[in-house]
Formats: sequence, C-alpha cells, structure tokens
Amino acid sequence: MTRILCLAFVALQVAPKPFTTPYPPAEMRGKQAVVETSLGSFVIALLPDAAPNHVGYFVKNARDGAFAKTTIHRVIKYGIIQGGDPLSRDTAKAAQYGTGGLNVGLKPEISKEAMTAGAVAAVLVPNRPDSAGAQFFVCVTDQVALNGQYTVFGRIVEGIEVVQQISAVDADGQGRPAARIEILSVTIRDTPPPPRDPYADATVAELAAMRLSLETTKGRIELGMLPDKAPETVRQILRLAAAGVFDNVPFHRVVPGFVIQTGSIAHRAPLTAAQQKLVRNLTPEFTNTPNLPGIVSMARGDDPASATTSFFICVGECRALDNQYTVFARVTAGMDVVQAIAAIPVDGETPKESIAVTKAIVIRQ
Repeated sequence: MTRILCLAFVALQVAPKPFTTPYPPAEMRGKQAVVETSLGSFVIALLPDAAPNHVGYFVKNARDGAFAKTTIHRVIKYGIIQGGDPLSRDTAKAAQYGTGGLNVGLKPEISKEAMTAGAVAAVLVPNRPDSAGAQFFVCVTDQVALNGQYTVFGRIVEGIEVVQQISAVDADGQGRPAARIEILSVTIRDTPPPPRDPYADATVAELAAMRLSLETTKGRIELGMLPDKAPETVRQILRLAAAGVFDNVPFHRVVPGFVIQTGSIAHRAPLTAAQQKLVRNLTPEFTNTPNLPGIVSMARGDDPASATTSFFICVGECRALDNQYTVFARVTAGMDVVQAIAAIPVDGETPKESIAVTKAIVIRQ
C-alpha cells in the first residue's frame, strides 16, 4: 500500500466565500466525466449524493473548459495520479505545479465512500480541510490510510488500466512525470445504458455454434462449446472472453500427461472495473462426461462452487475428474499446440518457459 502524506502546498490567502453548486441534484445525478489525456482516456462516474458541491464544482470546470491543456502533474507508481492544476498549462511554471486552483471555498463533504482503487477525490492543502478546488487525485490501488480525510466525489468506471499506466510513467523523486501528460479535455455526459449481453438469451443451439479461439505463444487452440453439458458456464466463458479477461493470461500449471491450466486472473495484470464486474463464482454443472484428451473443464478449489475464470485442458485421460469439474468445451483444433505446451519443462507444476494466451476470440459461425 502506498501511504500519501500530502497532496499539495500553497500559500493561503483570505478564506473565500463558500462554494455552493449551481446545479440542482437531479441535474447532476447519472452523470459521467470522460477524461481524455495524451496517454488515453478514463471515465469517472460522479457521486453528487455523496459530495454535491465538489461534483458541482468539477462539472462547472469541465463545462467551462478549465481542465483543457492542464496536466497530470504528480504520480506515485500504482498509488495515485494527480491533476487539474490550472498552472500546469504553463511550462514556465513547472516548479509551481500542484499549488494552483485550490482554496476556492469548497467545504469538506466526507462520506462513507472509501479510498479504494478507482476513487476520485479532491486535493487539499495539508491540514486545511476547506482548501479543495480544481485539483483531484485518483487512487490507482486501495489507499485505506486516506479514508475519511479527503472528499471522494467520483469513481473510475472505465479506463482504470490507463490510470495504472499513467501512474507508472518515469518520474522524479517528487512524483513529477519526466514527460508531459496533458489532460486534453473533460466532457460531462449522461451515463450510457449498459451494453446488451449477447450471451444471456442465446439458445443452446446458438451457443453450440460458437467457438473460442485461444491465440497462444505456441500457436492457436480452438475450443468448441458444449452448452448441452453446461449452458451457464458456456455463457460465462464467452462473456469473459469477449471482455478480454483471458487476454495475456499465462498457462500457470502444466502436469505432463494430465492437464494444462490457464485463465487465472491472479496471474495476469489487474482487471478493468468492467471486467471485474463480470467475475463471479459459478454454480457447478457437473456431468459424467469422460475427461479424455482435449476436454476442457473449469478449475476450482475444495468448494464445488468456487470456479471463476481458471480452466484446464486434459492432455491425457483424466477419468478421475469425471463428475467433479464442470466440462464446458472440447478442443476442435490445435491439439498439437496443447501437446507442445504440455511438453514444456516444469518446476513441479510450474512451467519453466513463459507461455500465455495472448488473445481469446469468440467466433460465431
């Protein structure tokens, strides 16, 4: 965990008149802020019920174009990113970045919103709870030491991977990025409706016509779905694949002559907020399907309902696993690739060579 001791330093003047949002609550609810930066975009879901004046001030600045051409002027690797200082438009004032746009009369609006990954909060002058303004910071990872100290007025709902990337750029000892990271624009929009889930209402016949192509560093493996055996597991696997959950996931377990295993999110980069929402424990759909070479099943722990994303492919006969793991697919092409992965030297059950699914692609026939 990264402990953040302070977020800005400024010389205070006479306290300004308290800021009150010019927008009625109904106008601020259901709004998102799309933050376009030179390294990509991220989306903030605004929280007017938790912090109406902070949201109102942020929305006003966004609509006035006040964030355009400012910078992300401070980063802590996988800790926070900080931006919004109007002084950061001027490269000649680089030594003052972090001191502008504060102390505008925003009173604290501390709520139960926790400083977890993706939380967006107002920057303060140390020991000055009334000093918030245009500057904001985003928690890249959980920062529980900051709970109750700063006003959380939004949460990242898209683009957390961009925030992570920004936090990890080269920076000096004070967190100042070596290269300029501009905020190109901040646009306020209504929250779009959730995308339609194309797998929720698909028939067993439609699911059976789909294939999952696993592009790996050893070649391509194609999986044919078996929705007659496990319809809900098939829906979920296709859903996860389409969302990119299986992209860049290693084969973390190889048991020669038995199984190869991949899909574990514990062995890949952090998921985006949208991907994380898809992950859940799966209800077992056990059958007496023979676990022969090429059969694909969900991995699980001791609890039969503990399967989430990890799955294994039988390399040899795995009949001891019959009716204990959810069988959801079979290899329809690329069994030679499966065998090549199974032949990789191992340390126990850990491959000595890095091998991964680079891309999982849903194919509709």
